[in-house]
Amino acid sequence: MIYSAFLACLMAVLGCGGDDDNGNYKSTGEITCSPTELTFIANGGEQMVNVKSSGDWLAYTSDGWIKVNPQNSTEKTGVLTVNVDANGTYDDREGTVTVKTGNTRQVINVKQPGIPRPAVDPTMNVPEGYEIDWFDEFTGISLGADWSYEVKNAGWVNNEKQNYVNGNGVTEVSNGTLKINCKKMDGKIYSGRIYAKKNKGWKYGWVEARIKLPKGKGTWPAFWMMPVKESDGWPTCGEIDIMEEVGYHPNYTSSSIHCNSYNHTKGTQKTSERLTPGAEGEFHVYALEWTENYIQTYVDGNPLLHFDNDGAGNKNTWPFNKEFYVILNLAWGGDWGGAQGVDESALPVTMEVDYVRVFKKK
Repeated sequence: MIYSAFLACLMAVLGCGGDDDNGNYKSTGEITCSPTELTFIANGGEQMVNVKSSGDWLAYTSDGWIKVNPQNSTEKTGVLTVNVDANGTYDDREGTVTVKTGNTRQVINVKQPGIPRPAVDPTMNVPEGYEIDWFDEFTGISLGADWSYEVKNAGWVNNEKQNYVNGNGVTEVSNGTLKINCKKMDGKIYSGRIYAKKNKGWKYGWVEARIKLPKGKGTWPAFWMMPVKESDGWPTCGEIDIMEEVGYHPNYTSSSIHCNSYNHTKGTQKTSERLTPGAEGEFHVYALEWTENYIQTYVDGNPLLHFDNDGAGNKNTWPFNKEFYVILNLAWGGDWGGAQGVDESALPVTMEVDYVRVFKKK
């Protein structure tokens, strides 16, 4: 029994083995690595691992942010260099490096914290009766895990001409702002559409963003919300458009709500529009106050759209009693953005976002 326990421990250390013709365990190769736990700082860096092997060995990683050198070696004793990219998100991450000889493996665990979340700015303008619930000031070097990308080809919605992708530089976080870039590459238009907390969202609250809009005939930037669960389909599920603007009607920003009874396919949508001088090229604050009784949007603190809950308990007129998530996107062309044509000479264009903040009632 003691021998069996020892053998079981040895197999666990050496990794996977094989069976011989009689079904007995047979290990090929021995390998040890030191250390087997690596912890890096958020900025990334380089650490060394000592490797001792009974023969040739190779190394590979679980994730692209971890890199190793060499990836294979004929030396029985050597040093493996592990490099880790900077973590530009607020979220900790873990991965592995596996070193293998024969059918024996040694796993090295790699851990890296995210960058520190920014402290809540004591000078932040908090609406009366509210407190901060979630925010992104875009102080890192990439979007955090709360954000996700839409990936769809041109024509997916509203006959828009852009391809939504995760890549091609359609988003960039730098110098304290998020840039959503719309550009033409290899004859195609690419842009970004991103979601905050798509699988969770918020029910009621104050939702606010400070945004600089692009210029150009064909642009259609938006800051809006859709429900986490859309089982009813659009427009019954509901939609809240906090800010939209189209380049052929520059600096006129609008807010709308859509539901089964009130939507643009029927010409019954509830919309309010106003000239916002300097919206294209300057930052302005666009906000939504959403309660169980009403929806109210603002531009730079000035009321724009007001829509009351009729109290009928009818989802056709008030589907806004469930969790919605935040959307930022920059469309090109389409039914509204391209209603008067597009001017591709304006490309590339950028929608710049200083922050997104969500407040909840105290």
